[in-house]
Amino acid sequence: MRCNLRCKFLLLFVLISAIALSSAFVLRGLIMRDFARYLDGESQDRIQRVVALLEGGYEQNGGWQQSRLTTDLAWALQLGVEVHLFDSSGQAVIDSEQAVSALTPLMRRRVLEVTGYDPRAAKTDPVPYPLYLRGEEIGHLEAQLLDRVKEDYFVRSSNRVLLVSVTILGLISILAGIIASRRMTRPILELVDASGDIAGGDLSRRVKNSGNDEIGRLSQSFNSMAHGLEAQEKLRRTLLSNAAHELRTPLAIISGELEGMLDGVLPTDRSALQSLHDEARRLTAILDGVDELSRAESSTLNLHKESFELKPYLSTISSRFERIVADKNAVLLLDCPEKLIINADPDRLSQIIINLISNSIKAIVSGGRITISAFLEGDCVCIEITDNGCGIPEEDLPFIFERFYKGKNGGLGLGLTIVQELVATHSGSISVRSSVGSGTSFRVMLPCT
Repeated sequence: MRCNLRCKFLLLFVLISAIALSSAFVLRGLIMRDFARYLDGESQDRIQRVVALLEGGYEQNGGWQQSRLTTDLAWALQLGVEVHLFDSSGQAVIDSEQAVSALTPLMRRRVLEVTGYDPRAAKTDPVPYPLYLRGEEIGHLEAQLLDRVKEDYFVRSSNRVLLVSVTILGLISILAGIIASRRMTRPILELVDASGDIAGGDLSRRVKNSGNDEIGRLSQSFNSMAHGLEAQEKLRRTLLSNAAHELRTPLAIISGELEGMLDGVLPTDRSALQSLHDEARRLTAILDGVDELSRAESSTLNLHKESFELKPYLSTISSRFERIVADKNAVLLLDCPEKLIINADPDRLSQIIINLISNSIKAIVSGGRITISAFLEGDCVCIEITDNGCGIPEEDLPFIFERFYKGKNGGLGLGLTIVQELVATHSGSISVRSSVGSGTSFRVMLPCT
């Protein structure tokens, strides 16, 4: 799979490069076609200039004059046109070879150097062009174009440059494709290997962050997922030990007292039975907490939302804690505007607030203060419960809402987890701010509707 994936990327780069480079050949073909058409048109223009020159000389001289024809055909050679001239009866008058021979040695040498004319070179079939004067045919010429040395050099040079360029660019494209395919597939293949390790139970496996692109964000998401799975696995193991510890104590008490009763050491009076009953209730409370959390997490709670005024509702809840707070020589304050309406399940909201107030009461000492604040923020109702108690250590803050996370106060750590699930069931959110020695503030945001 590793090879196949890299090969696919490499083949994709090669295919794209081949398509891009082949466009150069297509473009060259179109340019050469237009260039050939241009050369053909330019050649016909040169021949027509020679035709016009000969017809004009015939008119000026009243016939074919040898000295004038020698000069005209030498000029035609310099235009790249070899000429064989015939009169109206078809008799040969003069050709380019005769014209060059009739020139002076100096002029002959210059003409031959400029044109590269060689009368012995292989010739193509000449093309006849009739000559007219005032509508009457005065003869014809047979024209042949000399070899296009400059044009051929241009074509060969352009072909050579194109081949060299395509070869170099092709090699660069292949090299870039190899490098790019390796870089692009490396994080993907690492993710494949890491996901296999995660599936095999190695939850500590992480991948390198490859940047801020889509693959980089995928790597970050994978690491976050792996971290969450690892944390959940640790919490699951913590559940086993914490649950065993919490259940062992009441079970041990019940078992010990029952054995004492059976051995006749302990009386079987109302007080002893009340002790057994209290431990049984403790067991029931622990199991109810686990069941409540399971139902909250699976979103099977049936909310019965209704709109009600928040201030009297909070006043009723706070009044339940007045005696407990007074016993700790502390104060419980309520700050909520009149006519603030909230849409929520009263029973579940009461469970949220009572849990948070109970935690604050545990955190404060003599002279402490707990404040319940409620206000409207945007399209949400915000409820804050703030205390000036001992605070939560910074290292514990990221985990206080995790299932079965046990802080310094002990317990199974179900309360805040249930609170978070209940808030989420209301489509709200909960956050916490805390510092050791300064206190803690929980903020619950619930939609108005």
